[in-house]
Amino acid sequence: MRRLVSIATVAFDASLWDEPTTGIGLYTRCLASALEARGVRLERLGARVSGEDPRGRMGRTVYALGRLPETLRRSEARLYHALGNFNLPLVRVPGKAYVLTVHDMIPLLMPETVSRAYRWQFRLWLSRSVQVADRIVCVSACTRDDLLARHPEVEGKVSVVHNGVDHVSGMELDATGKAFLKALALPHRYVLYAGSLDVRKNVGLVLDALERLKARGRPATLVMVGQSWFGSGPVESRVARMRSVGHDIRTLGYQSEPVFFELMRRATVFAFPSRYEGFGLPPLEAMLMGTPAIVSTMGATPEVCGEGALAVGPDDADGLADAMDRLLHSDPERRRWADAGRRQAARFTWARVAEETLSVYEEALRGL
Repeated sequence: MRRLVSIATVAFDASLWDEPTTGIGLYTRCLASALEARGVRLERLGARVSGEDPRGRMGRTVYALGRLPETLRRSEARLYHALGNFNLPLVRVPGKAYVLTVHDMIPLLMPETVSRAYRWQFRLWLSRSVQVADRIVCVSACTRDDLLARHPEVEGKVSVVHNGVDHVSGMELDATGKAFLKALALPHRYVLYAGSLDVRKNVGLVLDALERLKARGRPATLVMVGQSWFGSGPVESRVARMRSVGHDIRTLGYQSEPVFFELMRRATVFAFPSRYEGFGLPPLEAMLMGTPAIVSTMGATPEVCGEGALAVGPDDADGLADAMDRLLHSDPERRRWADAGRRQAARFTWARVAEETLSVYEEALRGL
């Protein structure tokens, strides 16, 4: 596609570049690679130790509010892209366009899932960021609608750019990863849950379904990959109680991407009944690898997963148990959903994300 505005260099929010991979961190790296593949030079600003302006021991908030504006004044880039929901500088830098990516509105929609301090930071900083932004990228129509419900005044500068998922291709395990997976001695068929253990992710519904399957005489193994998070204590306590009465639940904590994706590839079923996602990348990753996914009917997952995943209500434990049981024990059912999932997920590429993001950059630069 022919570029209408010259975009040689972009000042790029790298505040999560050197941190353990999160959803926003993954977005940062994948978008950066896709933009660079199109000849865009990125100034990676605010990483802890790498990039063009590492912040060192300085916190991300202090950097964005304190040092970043002066760094942008010295930068040759005409545009700065903030990637973390709300983390634009509070003031405009003359001659610079601002683009902001909003992934979700969770702290405002589900305030009980975050700390009070973070909720207030999110609310106040987001309110300012959407005002100073020239353009806003939302990763789903769901997130766009949630943002506009609170800030209808910014409707004219919001674009929806779905995430990509093809980053899962080509990752290979090293010898250490292979040895680790072998040592786990996982059964041939298992259900995988991947994500943090907070209330929003609705892990309790997966545990409810597991109890129903055992009561029917059809127990299943559950593998859980993900870190503890705000409010995860009740889930961890319940898992311990269920193990004590014979449930096979393997909690593996945070894993490297090659190990995580191999666990996902080997899983029989991926269960992800989250009550809200701004996009919902994990089920799409599973779908691309041919692992049937079960998602909830809430948030952005119906928009993203479409007809490629089974969907159940966020309180429908019987429905989730039925769907898990069918996929665990019916090869034709599993193949049908695996094929449907691959077709849906193949539509989401980082090359497309980069192209659509460059169009947003053009629109932002035209206003200078």
